[in-house]
Amino acid sequence: MTSLPVNIQKYLTKYGISDYTINPVPEKKYEFIIVLPAIKECENIPVLLQSLNSQQSQHSDKVLLLIVLNNTKSAGEDIKSDNLQSKNYLDQAILERKYPNLNISYIDVFSSGREMPDKEGGVGLARKIGMDAALTFLDYSEQKKQIIGCLDADCTVMSNYFDAVYDYYKQYNTSAGYVNYFHPMPEDNESKKAIICYEIFLRFYVFGLTVAESPYAFHTIGSTMNCSAEAYVKIGGMNKRKAAEDFYFMEKLSKIAKIERINDTTIFPSGRGSFRVPFGTGQRVNRYLAGTHEEYYIYNINSFYLLKEWVELFHTMEAPPADYYLSKAEKIDNNLSQFLLDNNFVTDWERILKNSKNGKQILLQKRLWFDGFRTLKLIHYLRDNGYPNLPMFPHLAENLEKVGVALPREYNGEELPDLDTQEKFLNLLRSVS
Repeated sequence: MTSLPVNIQKYLTKYGISDYTINPVPEKKYEFIIVLPAIKECENIPVLLQSLNSQQSQHSDKVLLLIVLNNTKSAGEDIKSDNLQSKNYLDQAILERKYPNLNISYIDVFSSGREMPDKEGGVGLARKIGMDAALTFLDYSEQKKQIIGCLDADCTVMSNYFDAVYDYYKQYNTSAGYVNYFHPMPEDNESKKAIICYEIFLRFYVFGLTVAESPYAFHTIGSTMNCSAEAYVKIGGMNKRKAAEDFYFMEKLSKIAKIERINDTTIFPSGRGSFRVPFGTGQRVNRYLAGTHEEYYIYNINSFYLLKEWVELFHTMEAPPADYYLSKAEKIDNNLSQFLLDNNFVTDWERILKNSKNGKQILLQKRLWFDGFRTLKLIHYLRDNGYPNLPMFPHLAENLEKVGVALPREYNGEELPDLDTQEKFLNLLRSVS
């Protein structure tokens, strides 16, 4: 660890996880390391590796794929057996150079005596183990940013993925970003309906945040994330959450850097149902197929217009007393002022005023207080207090037209158009969010 930069050494000493086995140990340093957690993915790993091996890349020799085979101690035998099959497959593939355009290593946190603890084990810890390990194999002799990227075992990528991410960081000296994504369409209609519905829901939230000019208008999908090594250690690394680890990781990054959208390539995350996390894409697909919820509703755009007024009011270097903000918030909407009171705004604002020395610090503390999580909480509060979710396609149509997007010709205003029209709406929304 002595050859690592001081900030990297300090992070690894204080926060790093080093109790793992890596195979094979990388013999050289890399500029771009992609961390990929995998649990019960023996069918999907070869598909992803083939996708990555087919890259038309000038930089593949600078890229390391680091797979984290993981499960907890109490995982079922089916999971442990599947992970063992993945390990055996990787051992053979690496030995035979089955994927000649890839540099592959894997971390074993699944086999007997090496499993993740039941209390903490999950996707967050798996990502953290891999991302912490990546820090030790990055090439710090380069003056430009060293990149840590994330993928999932059940996704595929466009053929220019390596170069698009690598070149973006090197050209723009980027600290944090995410790659454009499209969920591939399943063959059966019910699963297709589920993923179209869910992706529209995801994208309309980011669309609304963009309308509001929120600093948190970016997607938070684990397989799309990337950041510099410097940014990673600056925020204390990846969290250990068993779900929503991607949301909280990206939110922390956004507090120290602008989150850039890398549009020159695309990731195709799976739209399958999944047992792996208690919410997210897999569980939303499960829920749709189970028919337990009314899925065809999205956030009310008026809640984002209200958010826009609050963002314009609050995100300045000004430092008036709390009563000023509460009074202004009540004029915007009394639900906003009540939300502030419910979220301990008065006490927190007094603390911010006491501890901030200048306008720049005030602005930073405002952003830390009204962060991405509290933004989401406000939208949910408004949803439950006067701004209910609205039927998906009529509301989406209205707002696409507002930003100059022409609607599908066959759409006649119905609440639930046919499947082809639903997919056309998703493609239109993809163009603006």
